[in-house]
Amino acid sequence: MGILRTDRVSGLGGANAIKGSVYFPYVTSGGYFHQYQQIQSDDYAFGTGAFTLECWYYMDGDGGHTDSVGNIILLTGTNSLASTSNNGVWLASRNDNKFEARVYYVSGSWNMTMTSTNAFTRQTWHHLAMVRSGSSVKLYVNGVEEASGSSSSDLDTTVSTSLYIGAQGNATSTGSLGSRGITGYVSNVRVSNEALYTAAFTPPVGELQKLSSTITLCNQSPSDVLKEETGKTITLYRKTLNHQLPLATKFTPNSPVGFSTTTDVGTQFGTTFDGVTTFDSQAYMVPPGGNTRERNRGRGIFADGDASKTIEFINIQSMGNSQDFGDSTTDYKQRATVGSSTRAVTAGGFDSPSFTNIIDFITIANTSNATDFGDLLTAKRNMGGAGNDTRGIYLGGGNPGNTNTIEFITIATAGNAQDFGDATAAKSGVGSLASPTRACFGGGQDNTIEFVTISTTGNAQDFGDLISGQTEKPAGTSSSTRGLFICGESQPSGTRINTIQFITIASTGNATDFGDHTDLRRSLGACNNSIRAVYGGGNTPSGTVNTLSFVTIATTGNGQDFGDLLTARSTALTTTSDSHGGIE
Repeated sequence: MGILRTDRVSGLGGANAIKGSVYFPYVTSGGYFHQYQQIQSDDYAFGTGAFTLECWYYMDGDGGHTDSVGNIILLTGTNSLASTSNNGVWLASRNDNKFEARVYYVSGSWNMTMTSTNAFTRQTWHHLAMVRSGSSVKLYVNGVEEASGSSSSDLDTTVSTSLYIGAQGNATSTGSLGSRGITGYVSNVRVSNEALYTAAFTPPVGELQKLSSTITLCNQSPSDVLKEETGKTITLYRKTLNHQLPLATKFTPNSPVGFSTTTDVGTQFGTTFDGVTTFDSQAYMVPPGGNTRERNRGRGIFADGDASKTIEFINIQSMGNSQDFGDSTTDYKQRATVGSSTRAVTAGGFDSPSFTNIIDFITIANTSNATDFGDLLTAKRNMGGAGNDTRGIYLGGGNPGNTNTIEFITIATAGNAQDFGDATAAKSGVGSLASPTRACFGGGQDNTIEFVTISTTGNAQDFGDLISGQTEKPAGTSSSTRGLFICGESQPSGTRINTIQFITIASTGNATDFGDHTDLRRSLGACNNSIRAVYGGGNTPSGTVNTLSFVTIATTGNGQDFGDLLTARSTALTTTSDSHGGIE
């Protein structure tokens, strides 16, 4: 258990950014079954009054549940849910990916249980709120009312009243233990003796604040798992089969925290560290499995297009509108962008009647204007741009006729582009995406997909075909394994399409249907982290738009609303930064 990931939820930065979370693992090694926080206080005596339990929750797994639920937040009046208990408020995660809320436990049963209508995506942050106002009890997920019920039960309590976070603390058998623990991150836990939400709302994107009604506020600090903003004491427990011990009495971390041997829990979870050597924590930390660069966050950039020189950004993990970033060095349109973990590099463009070979760049972590990078070999527009953390590839483009040339740059080093090879045909308006090793380009006056190996030079090779015919100006984006081509325009008819299709980047073959966007669109931009693809802008039959949508890359499905760009724009340039915790 410990604090990880400094911008866990919002990633917006600034004074109110969410800075900390606590990880709760379900661990079976060494006889331990779950870990949890406990706070004892008389303040949780709500009686028949109003209350709000809320937090941000990142569901990694089902916690080994043997029934349907695992405790995220539990209030109980007797330190157990026994038949004599006269208090119970429970906000839980289910192994069917739904959330559940319960009120008042007595004589072996709950007075009221309600379950979210929808199932929710794992490995994504969700804001949860359980609210009682009068006798009305509601469950909100991401600000949307998912379930409602009625309970006017008197939640009278005793001095042993406890708030549990992460697991039920009293269970005394393997089955019960397994059914009550979670596996995931909990951030910004706030308990209030007031109904803070009585209708649909926009979830807060910054740290939750201590209000006059706040009786508990914790799991916000990036360095102290015991910090609670109202002065209450948090005790950490690791729960065994038939007894519980304070965490510190059972495990003393190695210096500084201990991931140096093959016997520690971090190694057992398959954790690898990329440039991380120290951790600051007052409790044992179990990072998530996988490379530490892959944090499923990330900053997406939308630039230029029909919106002149302006650059905007979004935080991919947090739905909402874009924010101002700065300006490009030129107001040329129909440019192409490649990006590394830290830098976005934009090239070419057109401003009737002139074409340009200008290349400029931004540092994605810092809002600012673009800086000169170098020049393309040839002035042109509507290229495809893709690459990895080291090298950017620009394919095709027009001046005014279509070309088949491929150029490349080394992203970290400013300078002019160099010859890479040739595309399979002359084309422009190409959708582009990449894994760490391979760049793929689809469409552009025909339905072909071609690829290059990024680390080498040479001509492009055939990959397969798009499913929607001769497609121009789709958006391309990808995780490290799966690529998406989104919308576009059929040629020569000029008919816009709403198709989303995908490829497995490591395997050549034709694209497969993924789902549909909500409208017909071309010339849009797209960015991603390792979980989510966000796309927006572009031209519909009614004109240029500013709407943003998203899909979950690993699944199939239709686009969903994300927010809005500041400015309607088409042929928008996009890239993603993993300096903000994004893609691997």
